[in-house]
Amino acid sequence: MTPAFRHGPAPADSIARLVGNTPLVRLRRIGADLPGIRIYAKCEFANPGGSVKDRAALRMIETALAAGRLGPGKTLVDSTSGNTGVAYSWICAALGLRCALVMPSNVSAARKRITRAFGAELIFSDPLEGSDGAIRKVRALVAADPARWFYPDQYGNEENPRAHTLGTAVEIAEALDGHVAAFVAGIGTGGTVMGTSRGLRALSPGVRCYAVEPAEPLHGLEGLKHMASSIVPAIYREAELDGKISMPTAEGWDMAERLGREEGLRVGHSAGAAVAGALRVARRMAEAGEAGNVVTVLPDRADRYFEPRRFERRIAW
Repeated sequence: MTPAFRHGPAPADSIARLVGNTPLVRLRRIGADLPGIRIYAKCEFANPGGSVKDRAALRMIETALAAGRLGPGKTLVDSTSGNTGVAYSWICAALGLRCALVMPSNVSAARKRITRAFGAELIFSDPLEGSDGAIRKVRALVAADPARWFYPDQYGNEENPRAHTLGTAVEIAEALDGHVAAFVAGIGTGGTVMGTSRGLRALSPGVRCYAVEPAEPLHGLEGLKHMASSIVPAIYREAELDGKISMPTAEGWDMAERLGREEGLRVGHSAGAAVAGALRVARRMAEAGEAGNVVTVLPDRADRYFEPRRFERRIAW
């Protein structure tokens, strides 16, 4: 007998079908002093892999499968500072694909444990070279044996921002009935900020879009890129944005702590930087007598940044 109505979601054919449709939550205390302004955060940690990168990874993989560029006999390989690697690893496990990840050896122990738990092979690059070193290493691997690898290239693959144009932006606009005055997101690959901005411009006319980057080349905002000192991702096009916000590490970390204490959101430091950037934009709007909704993205949870206890550090990752 079929029930007349359903409590909860319908069954999913695969965990991969659960990517997206993440909650949009209003920040009740941060920015509460700004009349006429509401700050909203997209909770991307609610994706199956715990981060915003699930969206881009799934789209890049499914597009490659459909085109015949990925399948039996090929191993997916890409560079990552952590979250995209987690996304690749669980999606490949779910779809029965092989996965290898190139990452700086100093990424958090939690991310190493998570990706290995999904069966990914880990290849480490020089920690002093950061994400750019991982990019150079994966390019060398692919050039040496192109028949072995499928290289999605998250920094240059247009399916990365397209996942946000067709997904993240649509969800935000629908949740707020198209009333989005400003959008703010951090720069990693550039996929989230570029793709969501493009989608919102079509769905929320007049929206202003801003990127947040670390203020210094050597910073503690893991997952974000300081553009002047980095290999600029091919998918990042700054001219399309309304501005770029320079964020000191301390401000991003402080905001991440505030989000935990004041909003009940235990998120990573890149999320702290994004919210701090959104708060700056909201304050400028309030000072100019403007009102409206300011939206940002919380890319992941804080648990991926917690250090293991001392006895756990003896384990070889």
